[in-house]
Amino acid sequence: MDVGKDFLDLAIDGRARTTRFSNDAAGRRKLIRGLAGLEDAFVVVEATGGYEDALLDACVDAGLHVARINPRQSNAFARAIGELAKSDAIDARLLCLFARIFRDRLRCHVPAPPWQRELRAWLRRRGQVVMTLQVQKQQADRAPPAVRTLIHRTVAALRRELAAIEQAMQVLVDANGTPAIRSSKGMGPIFQATSLALLPELGTLNRRQIAKLVGVAPMARESGHSQGKRRIRGGRASMRVALYMATLSAVRCDPAMKAHYRQLRDRGKPAKVALVACMRKLLTIVNARRRDELRASGELAPD
Repeated sequence: MDVGKDFLDLAIDGRARTTRFSNDAAGRRKLIRGLAGLEDAFVVVEATGGYEDALLDACVDAGLHVARINPRQSNAFARAIGELAKSDAIDARLLCLFARIFRDRLRCHVPAPPWQRELRAWLRRRGQVVMTLQVQKQQADRAPPAVRTLIHRTVAALRRELAAIEQAMQVLVDANGTPAIRSSKGMGPIFQATSLALLPELGTLNRRQIAKLVGVAPMARESGHSQGKRRIRGGRASMRVALYMATLSAVRCDPAMKAHYRQLRDRGKPAKVALVACMRKLLTIVNARRRDELRASGELAPD
């Protein structure tokens, strides 16, 4: 299904025509009724910055299996099969073909609880305010005095809003956080909030899977006798930024993490490589502690 701001374009495997529905409550209800008659239906959509959220929840509520994929995957798939044209109907048919081929590799969507959705919204707004603050400060340096006064008022208002946002986030973190994400130095409120909001898989995946999901796993670049440098790529950028900032603090304040970083540097590793290795180590520690919490509470079966 191709998801847009106003429309949902549905392609069904084995049918030549696509069907368009409005992306509102009435359109989603009509679409769900149409899918209810299909046996073992599996729905695939792209991430579209939030336009797909209501559809995902509606599909889950109706008992349908639904997966959300990264647009980078579908774009690469289109190039791989030689599809150069683009329209909503074409995109829907491509996603249908993608689902048929890769269904066994797709993870079904699990709806987030209300507090997690609210925390994500606060995080998104915080990012917007922080970015606007940076722009205003840069403009103040070059502005004439009269304009600079207005900019300073705007900056003051944005700082008040930022403080209110972080206070609201802290309330949600205090109510829903766990010792696993507070257990090491460097794991400040932003890291805790980002982990809770953007990494619900924490504790349910092994160390290699969680590192790849966040984007701190070194990817092999080998072919024949060629041995290229391994580099990190992909993953959840917002979570990776929060992990980076937490690791910067940890390598200064946490004795174990500081010793690990120093050991890597003494072995000749570049500073960035050593820091990424520490990011991966910190994530592994948090993931293992969260896994133990889930097992102790019975939410996760033991190995």
